[in-house]
Amino acid sequence: MPAILYPRERQLLDFITQFIQRYGYAPTLKEIGDAMGISSPATVHEHIDRLRIKGFIKKLDGTARGLEVIKDTYRSVSGGNEGAIELPVLGFIAAGSPLEPYTDPNYYVSVAPAMVSAGKPHYILQVKGNSMIDDGILDGDFVVIQHQQDAKNGDIVVALLPNGLATLKRIFFEKDRIKLMPANSQMSPIIATHVKIQGRCVGLIRKFQVH
Repeated sequence: MPAILYPRERQLLDFITQFIQRYGYAPTLKEIGDAMGISSPATVHEHIDRLRIKGFIKKLDGTARGLEVIKDTYRSVSGGNEGAIELPVLGFIAAGSPLEPYTDPNYYVSVAPAMVSAGKPHYILQVKGNSMIDDGILDGDFVVIQHQQDAKNGDIVVALLPNGLATLKRIFFEKDRIKLMPANSQMSPIIATHVKIQGRCVGLIRKFQVH
């Protein structure tokens, strides 16, 4: 089971994660304290140490910005659903379109623990379009994605094409090409020689509770 993340710890982890995404490096203890309203560096250090012990971050010695987020799958005890895991909704995924960031960067969805693998990062995307309707993935559905860079034949994956566009399709590896197959008889497959896999679909959510 994933480690329990308490509300204050989640706020701290959210801040560190978003800071790294924005600037490309980790915040200092002072920057964390200023953002969290904590005046004591020792208190900030205690919070960080708890995140380290629970396996969410790694501390790198010898640098003031030596923090690295190593797990972004966690659950909050304030969520209201016992045992539920909260995953971030990162954006929209549509056939032949770039990944579109979600309008609310702090938007989370609660999912059942059985949907995810402990110790592996997961996130959620909202589907746009009807390219996967024959697999039961409809326009507006939320898909749970396990972050990984490899896949097996027939897996439903988030694939980044050489032109920078992303798509949700079943992947098939052929002799000298890759076929991204829609689950819609009205649509044609995408053929490419190289794609970058950004994750594998492991779950589907149509009705959910947001916190």
